[in-house]
Amino acid sequence: TMRTVLNSNSKVTVLRSDLHAVIDQGFLDVPGNLFQENFRNREELQNDIELKCLNDLMSLLAPSTDIRVLLNCVSSNLQAFVIQPSRSKEEFRKLASDFQLRWNFLLSAVSKAMTLNYADSFG
Repeated sequence: TMRTVLNSNSKVTVLRSDLHAVIDQGFLDVPGNLFQENFRNREELQNDIELKCLNDLMSLLAPSTDIRVLLNCVSSNLQAFVIQPSRSKEEFRKLASDFQLRWNFLLSAVSKAMTLNYADSFG
C-alpha cells in the first residue's frame, strides 16, 4: 500500500529519484498533447497544470509523509486551477473534464515509463 511505501525511507528515496529520472530523461510518452516537448526543459513543466500538480506531489514525497498531506496538495491544486477560475457551471465542467483527461494521460504515461524503466522500484 501507499502507506507502506511512505513509511520506508529507502522506498521513498528510490521512488522520488526514479520519478525525477523518468521526467528528466524524457521517458514519458503522452499522445495527443504537448507534454513530449515540454519534458525537455524543467522550467517549462510549470506551464502545464498537470505537471505542476505532479511536481508538487513529488516535492512532498518523504518518509512518513501523511497521505492526507498528499491529498490536500491535490485538493489545493484543483481549487486553484479548476474550481476558482471557473465562472460558470459550463466552464467548470470543461476545465474539470480537460484536467481529468490530461491528468489521466500523464499518470498513465508515468506508470508505463516507471514500469518499463524502473520496474525494481515501481513494479
